[in-house]
Amino acid sequence: MSLVIVPVYAALLALLFVMLSVSVVRQRRSGRVAIGTAGDRELERRVRVHGNFAEYTPLALLLLAMAEFRGAPGLLLHALCLCLLLGRASHAWGVSHLDEDLRFRVVGMIATFLTLIAAALTLLVQALVR
Repeated sequence: MSLVIVPVYAALLALLFVMLSVSVVRQRRSGRVAIGTAGDRELERRVRVHGNFAEYTPLALLLLAMAEFRGAPGLLLHALCLCLLLGRASHAWGVSHLDEDLRFRVVGMIATFLTLIAAALTLLVQALVR
């Protein structure tokens, strides 16, 4: 079985990751900060948005790819991948603003956690059924 669905979302998430990376680089240049955040609150937020994305997204994609490889239904995979994509975008949007709207952050983390849990449970069910 080949991977068809998850790679498309992985590519979209990779583009979002690059956008977040560029945001950090721009703020570093603007504040002339090479390492750390030098007390720059805006840079601190951008670094954490980027870091949080890097902490959660790879595991979620790995679980989703394994589920697809093991034959999970396409509709389920699309739903979970879309949930991850929207969740990561919502979290990034919410946290990246100094006047943070906590709703975007909370929705983003809930969507990310739901994706991780659902993908993990899918793999466990697949293991039990086979």
